[in-house]
This record gives sequence, C-alpha cells and structure tokens, in this order.
Amino acid sequence: MVPTLSSLDGVVAVLRGRRGVYVRWSGGPGLDRFDGRSTDDLTGADLPGLSANSLDVPSWWDGTVRLWVARRLHDYSHLAHEKGSRPWLLVGEMLGRGPDNEPLVRCREALAWLDGPVIGEASAEIDRQQGRWGPLRRR
Repeated sequence: MVPTLSSLDGVVAVLRGRRGVYVRWSGGPGLDRFDGRSTDDLTGADLPGLSANSLDVPSWWDGTVRLWVARRLHDYSHLAHEKGSRPWLLVGEMLGRGPDNEPLVRCREALAWLDGPVIGEASAEIDRQQGRWGPLRRR
C-alpha cells in the first residue's frame, strides 16, 4: 500500500538524500497502464513511459527545497480540476522526453500519494513570492 503525505514538509522530507523522484498526475500507480506507457492528450500519440515531472533540485537553484517542490507541484495543479488526476511520487528511470519536453519515466517504486492540503500549501508558498506564477495549461 502506498502511504499518503499531507504536508509540503513531508514531501521535502521524502526527497532528502534521494535523486530520481518524480511527481505524476494520474489515477495512481494501480490505474496507470500496465505497460508503463502513457498517451499524449493532445495528439493521442503513444509515449514510451509515464509522463512525470522531476522533483530533483538542480544545482543552479538558490532557493529552498520547499520552494522548488512548491513550484513543481503548482505547475500542474490544474490537472486535479481539469482531469480529476491526483499527484503521487515515484522513483523512476528517465527513458526519454515527451512532446512537452516532460520526462517519460519507468516507475521503479511508488513512494506516496499527495493529499489535497499539500497542493494548497504549495499554492500558498507560490502566492507569497514576488513573481506572477500560474499553473501551466493549454488554451
């Protein structure tokens, strides 16, 4: 059974000392395609891995890990409303990149579900910043 994290600090704690952690927005590890592939929503193209986003903090980042994670979670938070997807963390191996340059990964281990309050905390963290960030979405 995959545990559920209910705080942004809980996500940050899971990342400590780990690389190759991704967030995926979907119905979860049990509902993703059995072959570990996904489909591009725009074109219907079959993708050779699960579409996900890395939570690894790059060397150039000079902010906190908490802010990095908040930004990465906020980027795709619209998927919860638009597709009914839920975020979950996985340890993965990158196989390539998808049409939006997103990593396509093979899931090695499902780590945790992210509960709604995590995304709320991420959004609040972003709202406190001086920039004008919004979730990514096509119109």
